[in-house]
Amino acid sequence: MVDDSSLTLTDDIRIYVIGDIHGRSDLLDKIADLIKQDLADRPAAEALTVTLGDYVDRGPDSRGVLDRLTRNAFPTPYVPLKGNHEEMLQLFLMDPEIGADWRRWGGLETIQSYGVAVSTLMVGRGIEEASRAFRAAVPDEHVAFLSSLKLSISAGRYFLCHAGVRPGIPLDQQRPTDLLWIRDEFLSSKINFGKIIIHGHSPVEEPEILPNRINLDTGAFASGRLSCLVLEGDARRCLQAS
Repeated sequence: MVDDSSLTLTDDIRIYVIGDIHGRSDLLDKIADLIKQDLADRPAAEALTVTLGDYVDRGPDSRGVLDRLTRNAFPTPYVPLKGNHEEMLQLFLMDPEIGADWRRWGGLETIQSYGVAVSTLMVGRGIEEASRAFRAAVPDEHVAFLSSLKLSISAGRYFLCHAGVRPGIPLDQQRPTDLLWIRDEFLSSKINFGKIIIHGHSPVEEPEILPNRINLDTGAFASGRLSCLVLEGDARRCLQAS
């Protein structure tokens, strides 16, 4: 991964931006291969991959996704952003009571991917025991990866985050809760946010490219399609794994 404390992203750098993965390690492998092939077909002086969060939950292999992302699955330097589902996983590691909510958001699939039985959780029991087993099963490197996730980055004319931004608030003053969770107020807004917002969080059938925002969440866990936007200067194009 990139140490982005001194990272300056300009329009001269090719950026591969990947939408919500949600436990689909198979699609993650395919999109990484597509990026590798794209670089072979169209060499770039500098390239970077950014993932928009929601690596876990709902799909069958959250552990496999984090295994790959922790070691950088991509043929470029890499910056991972945080999604609301990573926040829920972290909260569950600290507070088992979160499990009652997290299981409704796809947390059972994540817990099961680490080899922890979920049969009692499915009926709302055994949360404390499952939490202890889950904490023991999650590798330290996964915990460190989750703790390292950024909420947003700016790249030239673009601002990248998981869910979106609150209209009327400067981009450098956005609240973490909005960057991770906002939906309706952001999606319905037609204002110029100062930069084009690239986000996920709200599933659409195909990448949604609007004047003020671009949505890359194509519902990989259900649709079987994982989308990647390629940014380079004024050009934008999409790669998609299915």
